Amino acid sequence: QVRLVESGGGLVQAGGSLRLSCAASGRAFSRYTMGWFRQAPGKEREFVGQISWNGGITYYGDSVKGRFTIYRDNAENTVYLRMNSLKPEDTAVYYCAAGPLANSFVAPTEAKWDYWGQGTQVTVSS
Repeated sequence: QVRLVESGGGLVQAGGSLRLSCAASGRAFSRYTMGWFRQAPGKEREFVGQISWNGGITYYGDSVKGRFTIYRDNAENTVYLRMNSLKPEDTAVYYCAAGPLANSFVAPTEAKWDYWGQGTQVTVSS
């Protein structure tokens, strides 16, 4: 089992930065592919990014490429999402997810996600 707890959300002005954290408990964190998703009111859940088990391969959704960075610290069982140049349209609840090692070798369209955190709210003001 894997439990995921997101933190770091809050209110930030457009153009600002924020770092989200996802702390994981459970065995073999270092062998899980980790992902970030978000969901805004009235919208479907959107892929933000994913990172391979060793951090060597990352993917990002088109809307965040060049602005967001996903990285992980396996020694601390934590995955991060650094968000720069935030826009009002980035406002959403952000969710951390964990999937199998196999996700590290496929594109996001093929990835499967087994565990989800409770989400953390990010609000970007104009």
